[in-house]
Amino acid sequence: MAEEKSEPSRHVAYYRQAKDLALGQHPLSKYGPPLLLVFDALLTSLIISKVAYTEIDWKAYMEQVEQYVNGEHDYTKIKGGTGPLVYPAAHVYIYWILYHVTDKGKNVLLAQRIFGILYLSTIGTVMACYRRAKAPLYIFPMLVLSKRLHSIFVLRLFNDCFAVFFLWVAIYFFQRRFWTIGSMAYSWGLGIKMSLLLALPAIGVILFLSRGVGGSFKQAWLMIQLQIVIAFPFMANLMGYLSRAFEFSRQFLFKWTVNWRFVGEDVFLSRGFSVSLLVGHISTLILFATTRWLRPAEKPISELLRNALKFEEPGGKMQHAISIRISPNYILTTILTANAIGILFARSLHYQFYAYIAPATPFLLWRSGLHPVLQYAFWAVQEWAWNVYPSTDASSMVVVGVLFLTVASVWWGTRHDFVNPKGEGAASKRWT
Repeated sequence: MAEEKSEPSRHVAYYRQAKDLALGQHPLSKYGPPLLLVFDALLTSLIISKVAYTEIDWKAYMEQVEQYVNGEHDYTKIKGGTGPLVYPAAHVYIYWILYHVTDKGKNVLLAQRIFGILYLSTIGTVMACYRRAKAPLYIFPMLVLSKRLHSIFVLRLFNDCFAVFFLWVAIYFFQRRFWTIGSMAYSWGLGIKMSLLLALPAIGVILFLSRGVGGSFKQAWLMIQLQIVIAFPFMANLMGYLSRAFEFSRQFLFKWTVNWRFVGEDVFLSRGFSVSLLVGHISTLILFATTRWLRPAEKPISELLRNALKFEEPGGKMQHAISIRISPNYILTTILTANAIGILFARSLHYQFYAYIAPATPFLLWRSGLHPVLQYAFWAVQEWAWNVYPSTDASSMVVVGVLFLTVASVWWGTRHDFVNPKGEGAASKRWT
């Protein structure tokens, strides 16, 4: 009888240990991320050696850099096989280095290995950000199992890879409260590709609450200064540089869209559709800012704005307490949510944009409060949709649908964050 009773208790003990391990509460949980990273390193090496490289933009990047090497500093005159140079100048500097390291772009295998290191560095940084936000271990495997993400880095060599890396470096330093380093990393990433503008509203709110009016303006000025330094060699035709590097009126081709295939070409190309997306983007940002992101201040928005307009600390005498509430979890949730909102309402997404989505999805699905089975289900369906080429009506509906469900469920899942329990005067312990 004693043995029969001990058997169920042993199973219960094993279950509890497995649950603690998955939730990151077991002593062995700390070994999970590095082991996954080692596995991913082996997988990435295997992909580079066994899967054929696909040429898309690498040659065009090299052709554009070669013109810069030959002395062309007018952005409007720099072109490649896929068209004109439409990225900020930090892109040029990075690929200038790769141009020389890879024998003018001829040694593609070496470039793939460099991007393999970049990929692993990015995933390692993402894991570090997750750990600082106290994310559970069970969501980490989703970071290393994306077929499309591996392809974007080591089989396509897109510049988005560098932009994404610096975005996550910025997040990590913001979590560590190294605000200036974080701002510089973000600005450098923005200098590679303007897609990082999607995260700017969240970064602005974070700096506003954590650093106050003066401190946030200082960080903004540092970001602007770095952009000036990046653009300096192309100042002879500054307007030409700005119009190409930060082009907001770009026309998108329906045949390349991953997200809006299902609406049809006529709707896709219409101005009304474009305006609707812009209105939806701005409205959703305002919704999150007013109902979620500014909640740590525990003050009416009108008071925060009134103080800011007077160049006073937004939280008044409570500014230090507000700053403390800007935790690593809050920072990661806010920035990733702003990015997801921007991508949801993007005019058009190409396959390389998955580099911004894949590392963020596991964390956002966890923050939504969905059951772990549903988290993996949504992740798997999204992964399928982004691996359909060319995109179809069904795959594009899934892309938009999962993004919408992610944003909506995060808004709902964070409804109790920073809400004072009845009878308590301190902020909720959520987002710590």
